[in-house]
Amino acid sequence: MKVICDRAALLDAVSLVSGVVNARTPRPQLQCIKLEATLEGGAGELALAATDADASIVVRIGRVDVEEPGTALVMADKLGQIIRAEDNDPTLTIETDGDLCHIRGSDAHFQLHGYDPGDFPPMPDFQRIAKGSAEQNPARTIFSHRAASMTGLIARTAFATARENSRYAINGVLFKRDGKKLELVATDGRRLALARDTITDSGGDEPVSCIIPTKALSLLSKLVEDPDEPINIAITDNQVVFAFGPLDDQSRAVLATNLVEGTFPPYEDVVPKDHDIKVIFDRDVLASAVRRAALLTNEESRGVRLAFTGADKQVELSSRAPEMGEACVTVDLTSFDGDDMEIGFNPVFITDALKVIDQPEVLLELKGPNKPGLFRSGNEFLYVVMPVTLG
Repeated sequence: MKVICDRAALLDAVSLVSGVVNARTPRPQLQCIKLEATLEGGAGELALAATDADASIVVRIGRVDVEEPGTALVMADKLGQIIRAEDNDPTLTIETDGDLCHIRGSDAHFQLHGYDPGDFPPMPDFQRIAKGSAEQNPARTIFSHRAASMTGLIARTAFATARENSRYAINGVLFKRDGKKLELVATDGRRLALARDTITDSGGDEPVSCIIPTKALSLLSKLVEDPDEPINIAITDNQVVFAFGPLDDQSRAVLATNLVEGTFPPYEDVVPKDHDIKVIFDRDVLASAVRRAALLTNEESRGVRLAFTGADKQVELSSRAPEMGEACVTVDLTSFDGDDMEIGFNPVFITDALKVIDQPEVLLELKGPNKPGLFRSGNEFLYVVMPVTLG
């Protein structure tokens, strides 16, 4: 193999596929990136692939001069370090000689010891996974969705997933498709985020739901280049695969991941109903107030008190930390319907939600000081957060 690559494009691709490289695996091939150079009709292309055995990524770059097609398997970390270090070179030449990989800039020459590309696991192919094979049933559902909408759904839910491993099913995001309805749900047991959208496909498939690892959805968002680009999605019994770009062309990138096993909590039961208090507030004003009130909290007193008064249409946010001090911030509400009430929330949980809400006004529904609060933004986003006990 011998290729001349645009260094910036190569670095972007290496950074993306390195997101699934497992640096601690005993299998050295899984610490590598596979490079495959092809030449068809005079057009050169370089595909970069990596996997950690759970998730796999293939990214293709076209700004490549392929002098000799071929493959190579090299350590991901060193490949990335070399490309970053050669920041004065607009192009780099990559050439293989057996298991040796040569990387040349204008004044530098690096030799990397590689591995046999034949020892690398097969990479995902969207059409093959969608159609099924002798080893695997065809996909349960196949559809496409606009990239900007998909990343928006991920941003409004993935932040609420659990970070610990005690309940594996809530370490991922519930992904539901029913006709034209697409819904993502995430929870860590103390809060729940739900985002909805409408897909352009006509439907026809049976309703499908699965749990996608949070890491895979984060990688998916990073792979997006054009907000209007279609993302093709196929869900099988144990895997989901995303392909970027029109299916009649070679996909610019493909991401496949195993699904999370287990049962997602019955989240419909968590969403409170029939609230007595409804508050509308300015998103940015409340976000600023919560951040300032949270300045005088600590791990022992990780809560901010919200005291709502209907007569003044105001909320007073206060916090207190022993041996540190107190904070008090008062802001006006756009509207307030209900009785006066005080409730405590973890300020991080509130600011996390306000960061991902697009609309300038947000509705907060409350039932009582010991009942969860419900934030709404239009019909497409809702966020349930449990209160905290304040001393």
